[in-house]
Amino acid sequence: MTTTPRRSPGTRVPTRVLVANRGEIALRVMRTLRRMGISPAALYTDADADAPHTLAADVALRVEHYLDAEKILALAMDCGATGVHPGYGFLSENADFARACTDAGLVFIGPPASAIEAMGDKIRAKDTVAAAGVPVLGGFTEKPGQPLGDDELLRAAEETGYPLLIKPSAGGGGKGMRAVHAADTLLADAAAARREALASFGDATLLVERLVQRPRHIEVQVMADAHGNVLHLGERECSLQRRHQKVVEEAPSPLLTEAQRQVMGEAAVAAARSCGYVGAGTVEFIAQTGPDGELSFSFLEMNTRLQVEHPVTEEVVAVRGERGVDLVELQVRVAYGAELPFTQSDVSWVGHAVESRIYAEDADRGFLPSGGPILYLDEPSGPHLRVDSGIAQGGAVTSDFDPMLAKVITWGQNRAEALNRMDAALASYTLLGCVTNTAYLRRLLRHPRVVDGDLSTDLIASDPPGPAPDRLPTVYVAAALDHQLDLETGPNADRFAVPDGWRMGGPAWTLWRLRAPGHDAVIVRVRRDGEPGRYLVKSDEGEPQAFRARRHADDTRLTITDDQGALTYTRADDPDTAHRWLGLDGSAWSLHEEPVTAALREDDAAFDGTVRSPMPGTVLDVPVQIGQRVDAGTTLVVVEAMKMEHSVPSPIDGTVTTVAVRPGSSVPMDAVLVTVETENPADTPSTSTKEQR
Repeated sequence: MTTTPRRSPGTRVPTRVLVANRGEIALRVMRTLRRMGISPAALYTDADADAPHTLAADVALRVEHYLDAEKILALAMDCGATGVHPGYGFLSENADFARACTDAGLVFIGPPASAIEAMGDKIRAKDTVAAAGVPVLGGFTEKPGQPLGDDELLRAAEETGYPLLIKPSAGGGGKGMRAVHAADTLLADAAAARREALASFGDATLLVERLVQRPRHIEVQVMADAHGNVLHLGERECSLQRRHQKVVEEAPSPLLTEAQRQVMGEAAVAAARSCGYVGAGTVEFIAQTGPDGELSFSFLEMNTRLQVEHPVTEEVVAVRGERGVDLVELQVRVAYGAELPFTQSDVSWVGHAVESRIYAEDADRGFLPSGGPILYLDEPSGPHLRVDSGIAQGGAVTSDFDPMLAKVITWGQNRAEALNRMDAALASYTLLGCVTNTAYLRRLLRHPRVVDGDLSTDLIASDPPGPAPDRLPTVYVAAALDHQLDLETGPNADRFAVPDGWRMGGPAWTLWRLRAPGHDAVIVRVRRDGEPGRYLVKSDEGEPQAFRARRHADDTRLTITDDQGALTYTRADDPDTAHRWLGLDGSAWSLHEEPVTAALREDDAAFDGTVRSPMPGTVLDVPVQIGQRVDAGTTLVVVEAMKMEHSVPSPIDGTVTTVAVRPGSSVPMDAVLVTVETENPADTPSTSTKEQR
């Protein structure tokens, strides 16, 4: 549905709008602007010079960084823009930027600066909505610039009662949040939260609240205009989270009844009215149901911007019976003075929608951020399926920005249909060159509790989905056959140059030594079995198996067939690392082919003392020095990527012999950080920090 509100007196018609953001949100905003006949202008940094959002705009303007408010305002006026859409993140909740836009005669497509200030500080927001009768959680707060002393903090925590949740007063996205279950960790957790809050938001002020056990995170979409009209567009269930950041969202919540939806919606409207809100916003609640099914909920925070998960609301909301709204269009029209084109009684909900966030991270290694070139990208399409994406094949994923790459959204007539459609969509999502969470999302959405709608914000941490099935053995076979095809059909094929025992008069085994990151190398033996494309393959100590292997004409797909059926992999090579990527059903594997002679060394599997970075990022701290003795588990280096800190431990007891990095260093994944040599305990008396046993 396309909303077409009547023009109110004083309404201006925008001709050009600057989108002060990047990636998928910039593209999503520009899509609506073009449909409305508005010329979109984009910002880009040197890293984004060829990014999809840069190329999609009518005008692209270079900035040093996306937080340079003064430069952005100057560029907006120079390019003839009449308004600025901030997207989400960056300057979207910066009251000074909103005020500066207004002072410069530009329309800020968001709420008034006063509303951003009232809701942007969690402490002030809590006081504001409480005065309007919205339920809030018990807890205590710090004053800006006046952190509580250790004794004060411990005393206030004891009065509130454990467990507690520490979070920065400024900012959001789960950054800086810490759950505290006992007094003995409170001071350390508070210090870590302050450090991360200061780094992320420039403000170390903390808000501490009672931690609700197994809560549900439910948020309500509100819309308001400058004429006093405020309404809600229903709720979104956002309880599937890792590290306090959302992974999957859906609308409506499987928890709420229609009566409960009305109660929570009215509370959200009251919160919006309490701060004089105008535009699109989200009021977030922590919710629980008692044994009798009675709902209790408390205000969490208000996001004064468009949310990442807004598409699920757009998919299920119906106005006067017609499904589908465009929240960006409503934002633009309201910002330029129009009244909302419908009332609360016009709003209903049809079907169910689910959104999955595609992150550049390795979910099976503690959700570590990842990065790399986008060697191949194939995003799904089809009926009732939407992909909001900000990446393109040929680009790269770096640690400079948030790890979210794209969002996959599906709609169904009911929740089961939407989930089934999502599984099929994720199975066909293929990105090679960078590890993503796509396969993990499929496992998560098949979790029995998720299927049943029994959700909570701790589900991923306390009741995770089962581990990924070990498909590496079959992937190794596919990779070996792919390399074999290189030998036999590649442009440089030369059988006499391959030291594999091949001889005139008959086939011999070709040995392929393959290694996947985090795994030991394996040897796969391949031998031609008669006609071209038919092979015998022998792995480990098993019996040889017969396979057929063929490349497709586009050279991006490889089909392997055995007596169990056929599997078609997507394939791509990374020229910088010499790794070959294979993708199948939403999963992707990076494999390195190594010289066979190395496999014959007896000490091949021995630890050589080299400790490498588990992710690309920036070194924050190196708490050890050369000559220092360390225990297994001692932190050697702290690396940060995408606003996440990761402590790299020593895998052994030993002595630090090399330190290859220093604080502030940028490191790629697998970069050498420290070398630790093992020691013979009989050589010297132990001076380690371990207790004598």
